[in-house]
Amino acid sequence: MTVTTGLSGNEIFCLAQKGYTPGNIVVGNSVYSLGLISSVGTGFKSILGGELEQVTKLIEEGREAAYKRMVHEANTARATGITGVTSELIFQAGNIEFLSIGSLVYSESNQSQFTTSANGQDLFAQLDAGYKPIHFAFGNVAYSMGLGRGVLGAVKTLARGEIKEYSDMFNHTRHLALERIIAHAKTFNANAVLGIQTTILPFSGVSEMLMIGTASQNTKLPAQGTQQIITSDLTNIEMWNLASMGYAPLRLLLGTSVYSLGLVGGVTSFLKSFKRGEITELTRLIYDARENALGIINEEAKAIGADDVVGVKTYVYQLGGGLIEFLAIGTAVKKISGTKTESSQLPPQAIIVDQDTFFDTSQRGAFGVNVNQESKPVRVSGMAALFSNLIFVIIIIYIFSRYLRH
Repeated sequence: MTVTTGLSGNEIFCLAQKGYTPGNIVVGNSVYSLGLISSVGTGFKSILGGELEQVTKLIEEGREAAYKRMVHEANTARATGITGVTSELIFQAGNIEFLSIGSLVYSESNQSQFTTSANGQDLFAQLDAGYKPIHFAFGNVAYSMGLGRGVLGAVKTLARGEIKEYSDMFNHTRHLALERIIAHAKTFNANAVLGIQTTILPFSGVSEMLMIGTASQNTKLPAQGTQQIITSDLTNIEMWNLASMGYAPLRLLLGTSVYSLGLVGGVTSFLKSFKRGEITELTRLIYDARENALGIINEEAKAIGADDVVGVKTYVYQLGGGLIEFLAIGTAVKKISGTKTESSQLPPQAIIVDQDTFFDTSQRGAFGVNVNQESKPVRVSGMAALFSNLIFVIIIIYIFSRYLRH
């Protein structure tokens, strides 16, 4: 039979080394009305800010429905597994489509069906490092900054330093998503969630934080306790390299800090921007935010006995109203006796980056948001940002009017 697969030549080669042959693309979808979604969770909770549980649940149900329909296709085709599983959102004409896509693989060995977010190259590395894929896993949280936090934050931006209300909000939502992907993995008796990808998505007036990865099992890992499960945002290729050196991942670490330049610092940096040179107020502010975020993940790494935190990625976001967010993400690792790989080195086909050969620059964003793309910046709700900016502008006008009078 003719096979129509999303696997590239490099992926097919890598999977063949582990006894897998390619199968067809499988798709599952579910379409919801945006009108229904917008009406859920609005009101008092969205004013206060924080998680909108009903919206989270509705999005979770849409993603799960699309995923189950994809798996049904795989079962009908009697496939061994589904690789490269995605969970996408496509906005179209007042509706939203939840879409799951993957490529089937087959093996003659007698094994349980699995699903994984890893592509063929990453799956080779995962298997070779001793991790057996079990199930595609995800965790999400829909949240609003809220008018209440916006007003309080706007008042506090008059002073320079960290705005704990915002820092706590972002830290809480990020860890909620992590807790939920762990809980999802535990239902399949996994002891690791690998290749976690984190995305912030705009969703009908709120934001969704989504984490996807692969619930896996490695019998050679030391027991982490009944409540512990390994989490990692390292690619499986990176994880293989560390495993070949005797290291295993322990936990995905996240640290967020939100800082305000403050009224005095804001006015000073505004005036300094008219001439060439360093704006020391902004330099110091960003430095402090960075140190605070990195300090959070360093303290957590020490608490769990990690040797190092690797693959640290840092992001700075402008939140409006003189606020910035600094986010640090990395994976804590530890050298563990007995950790090794089956192969002495990765084949070249496992590390070659596949190139896109189709480009359509005339319809940018027309196909929605793919969770595997780079994360989008987190932004404060429109009302909060507007309120903060309005206060700041009024103060600037007042200061300049007093200056002109004298």
